Amino acid sequence: EVQLVESGGGLVQAGGSLRLSCAASGFTFDDDDTIVWLRQAPGQEREGVSCIFMRAGSTWYADSVKGRFTISSDNAKNTVYLQMNSLKPEDTAIYYCNSDGLSGSYWGQGTQVTVSS
Repeated sequence: EVQLVESGGGLVQAGGSLRLSCAASGFTFDDDDTIVWLRQAPGQEREGVSCIFMRAGSTWYADSVKGRFTISSDNAKNTVYLQMNSLKPEDTAIYYCNSDGLSGSYWGQGTQVTVSS
């Protein structure tokens, strides 16, 4: 089955850190893929947080997370990570990863991140 599997969410105090993982199953990330992390808080629209363009390795971050979050990829593990530091209560949301490229567009099931004040 072709799918993305997110993991690494949880409950953390403000100022803490989490590392989310987005693992591809049934396909392999390639240079044509763009991997995006998005989040959706209760009652709010889904928003883009960060992305990585696999061919160039270039990255993008939303202003709200710039300087605190880092996206990276491990081709050997077919996994993209989102390192989240200095977490704030407003980072609380379900985090999703999306892979978009020539092989298709895939979504994970989401992982809950809760930051307590």
